[in-house]
Amino acid sequence: MQRVFSGIQPTGTPQLGNYLGAIRNWVALQQRYDCVFCLVDLHAITVSRTPAQLRGDTLTQAACLLASGIDPEKHILYNQSAVSAHTRLAWIFNCVTRLGWLNRMTQFKEKAGKDRENHSAGLYIYPSLMAADIHAFKATLVPVGDDQRQHLELANDIGEKFNHDYGVAFFPHIEGLIPAEAARVMSLRDGTKKMSKSDISAQSRIELTDSADEIRLKIRRAKTDSDPIPATITELAERPEALNLLSIHAAIVEEKLENVVAHFSGQGFGHVKSALSDALIEKIVPIGDEARRLMHDEAYLVTILRQGAEKARAIAEPIVDEAEKIVGFIR
Repeated sequence: MQRVFSGIQPTGTPQLGNYLGAIRNWVALQQRYDCVFCLVDLHAITVSRTPAQLRGDTLTQAACLLASGIDPEKHILYNQSAVSAHTRLAWIFNCVTRLGWLNRMTQFKEKAGKDRENHSAGLYIYPSLMAADIHAFKATLVPVGDDQRQHLELANDIGEKFNHDYGVAFFPHIEGLIPAEAARVMSLRDGTKKMSKSDISAQSRIELTDSADEIRLKIRRAKTDSDPIPATITELAERPEALNLLSIHAAIVEEKLENVVAHFSGQGFGHVKSALSDALIEKIVPIGDEARRLMHDEAYLVTILRQGAEKARAIAEPIVDEAEKIVGFIR
């Protein structure tokens, strides 16, 4: 089977956008591919994190992935820092990557803003580490959203330049696995911004560990407008909060948005919010219950990650060893 590599940052508790945009897709991919799931804790420290935060968030992320259906027996789940192949190949790629390529990366510009001189060098060069994450396993498929297309293109550019510079055909081309109808989940407080783990307001997001009462309260408080639901999606173009709640409902029940809009057409948001709360509780609360159970067994989670790291090293070490030989390093 083709190998899929997927990485997720252990920063905060996974939220609904992570689940609908990535985690649920990962669970489905296990049926068709050889999957490597990585908690990218090296990427997580590109911004300030306390040791307790990083450790706690890594274990929480692992628990949520396992509770969502990731199978560590058939596939690989581990934390990035436990496999040195990532950083060894990343340094080689740092020396292959051109500054002009990094200067074009829009995510650094968005995250750093006008205060870029005070951000870490890691935040600037992390795209080359991301490329190393994938190429260390010679993965050929990576699930990505629209916001990650540029990073995937750069990973291919880096792999191709390595091959060209050293006259080899070593790193394969990577294809993006982009869902036909990718869920784009926006903030419950502002329908123009993505739902985020880092948002200062917990009311802006549904976390995978939220209780039924917390989900109902957050959806009840979610920003809407006073107009009834229209008959078509087109009429929602200037109503971002309305579009967001209906889109979340469509995604969680796995129905086309136009069908959901037609179902609620003419109704107010009280009915929409009640139905959405019910749907979210049915899907999310069992995940949260299992995640909390796992989080009380830290030894088990650590064992899963260590076993996953052993399996990851068995794949990545020979690949990176060979890359180092190609470069000319004496081992």
